[in-house]
Amino acid sequence: MNVDDALPTFLAEAGELLREMEAGLLECTTGTPSADNINSIFRCAHTIKGSSGLFGLDPIVAFVHNVEAILDRVRLGQVSFDAELINVLLRCRDHIEELVAAAADGKPDDPGLKTRGDVLLAALGAFGTSGAAASTPRTEGASTASRESAASAPADGSWHISLRFSSEVLTAGMDPLGFLRYLTTFGTIRTMVVLSDAMPMADQVDPEKCYLGFEIAYQTTAARERIEGAFEFVKDDCTLNILAPNSPPAEYFQVLRGTGLKDDRIVQILQRCGTLSKAEQTPPPADSGARESAESDRSGERGAAQASAANRDRTIRVDANKLDYLITRIGELITAAATANLAASRSGNSELEECMSNVGALIEQVREGSLQLRMVKIGATFNRFQRVVHDMSRELGKEISLIVSGEDTELDKTVVERITDPLTHLVRNAIDHGIEAADVRLSRGKPSAGTIRLNAYHDSGTIVIEVSDDGGGLRRDRILAKALERGLIAQGDTLSDNEILNLVFEPGFSTAEKVTNLSGRGVGMDVVKRNIAALRGDVSIQSREGAGSTITVRLPLTLAIINGFQVAVGKSIFVLPLDTIEECVEFSATAGHDFTSLRGEVLPFVRLNNLFSIAAPPARRQSIVVVRHAGRRAGLVVDTLLGECQSVIKPLSKLFGEVDYASGSSILGTGEVALILDVPALIRKVAARAAA
Repeated sequence: MNVDDALPTFLAEAGELLREMEAGLLECTTGTPSADNINSIFRCAHTIKGSSGLFGLDPIVAFVHNVEAILDRVRLGQVSFDAELINVLLRCRDHIEELVAAAADGKPDDPGLKTRGDVLLAALGAFGTSGAAASTPRTEGASTASRESAASAPADGSWHISLRFSSEVLTAGMDPLGFLRYLTTFGTIRTMVVLSDAMPMADQVDPEKCYLGFEIAYQTTAARERIEGAFEFVKDDCTLNILAPNSPPAEYFQVLRGTGLKDDRIVQILQRCGTLSKAEQTPPPADSGARESAESDRSGERGAAQASAANRDRTIRVDANKLDYLITRIGELITAAATANLAASRSGNSELEECMSNVGALIEQVREGSLQLRMVKIGATFNRFQRVVHDMSRELGKEISLIVSGEDTELDKTVVERITDPLTHLVRNAIDHGIEAADVRLSRGKPSAGTIRLNAYHDSGTIVIEVSDDGGGLRRDRILAKALERGLIAQGDTLSDNEILNLVFEPGFSTAEKVTNLSGRGVGMDVVKRNIAALRGDVSIQSREGAGSTITVRLPLTLAIINGFQVAVGKSIFVLPLDTIEECVEFSATAGHDFTSLRGEVLPFVRLNNLFSIAAPPARRQSIVVVRHAGRRAGLVVDTLLGECQSVIKPLSKLFGEVDYASGSSILGTGEVALILDVPALIRKVAARAAA
């Protein structure tokens, strides 16, 4: 296989590892770093380094090697993992991301990157290797008859570790001695016998291959899982056997015989490790049953490993462009199927109609399955803001924590990609404008640390994202004063709370007292609203002065295909998103009224023929479609209910971009175009008229 063909996979995996590395580093800033956390960060750096080496990306390998080295010293307890080191490592992580991006652009040797990398490496070097030094274990060669001081001390209670590294472990970027040093952080290596039986003649030695094996007597109070965990990063490049303290001699012989050693060598090794006394010279007889049992166990382990690998192989990466192409073709298939259904219905052939009904059901299943392929959890997007909060709070001298909920909420990948920038601006605004300085918060009886919350959930076929803070809230008097100054409102105008708060979405609007690197120029909130509107979504604000603000963003789950409901007004056909519809009832209202009674509750409605200036006379028997959005209900008066359908969403051209109350269009089976109604805009229209 051409290595270059695998480069996109490396780039994608490197991105995931860098996000995981960043999340691990940020988690370490909120409490005492755990060994698992540090190991996870180390694993990310090590994997990136090893993968980069496969593609000959030497600048990445060289830089990450230094990052990995400092992380290894952290694991060994030689360097304190404090906030300053974490911040430097976060900057190193950003630099690795730049190196990966340069590699993707075919510029891995950018001199500017090299200069910035050298600055970061100098910053890493300032941390040195202070701290507790790892103890140095005693080593003994199996071919040496002397040096038996350790053997004279019985190793009662010691674990026995039989370790053989693969010959390729060095080229994989691993340091075998590093794992042995790590063992000394939670135990003591009492004796270590180094085996060099696999070493070839001097003229045949490959310096990039490992030829050594190790038999170790290890004293620790840790459990077997902790010992195995020390070799987690090299488990695929070594053969590891761990025997519990005071195991029967036959078990030691069974394991070492499996490595190819002869009985006399095994006796010599076990005596040096203190497992056998000097008097014990006779090896136990080979137990074929035990060997078969051990081999069976190993076969079972291999089978489990193969099954696990098979499960991993069931997951594949697919280029997003291929998914987009699939969704586009399925959209065309839905339109073609609608045309075929109409032709079958007109033909009067019942058998053909039944066949087309089955085809339609299968197409719907394919549509649902294909859309699920593009659904991703929003948690990855939310987690990016941990870094935004960390960096900005340090820059502003504020203490702020981010609480995330609803991470498992799913929506279309395209929506996720396009919502990131608006959410970033909202979070930055909450940090800069919303959360007060610590002394101000304390004077108001609040904790010195502020809190920003990100939450996501599904509601009526939409995804709702909330960005809230416990800061000072929006000051209505300042908003009104600024609006008067800029001529957005006239003196004496009476505005509702929502209308006042929505003024912050006007272009160039800002109540900031001074311009900073982060905000205050009046650029941003209008762009946020415009970008969200482009996604067929809407944004609203709730705020209580002194208590904080919540900005709510509502977005469609997908931008491609929806389950719709067709209605007709005269000869015009409209499509409503099915998820927004509560029920359909027969129209009944007092003449001249724009509301009706629905089971004792007042339901305001709007007539679509008036809204879209349709000249056709109303039908003798009209219906009301009851729709809901953001907790509010309204009725839409239509002439005919045509039933459910699958609708492929087509954006309106610029010529029709200013058409109110339409969020898109769809092609019908007849070839005609139907408008997809903007239910949130319709409900706002009804609510505004009811409030007037």
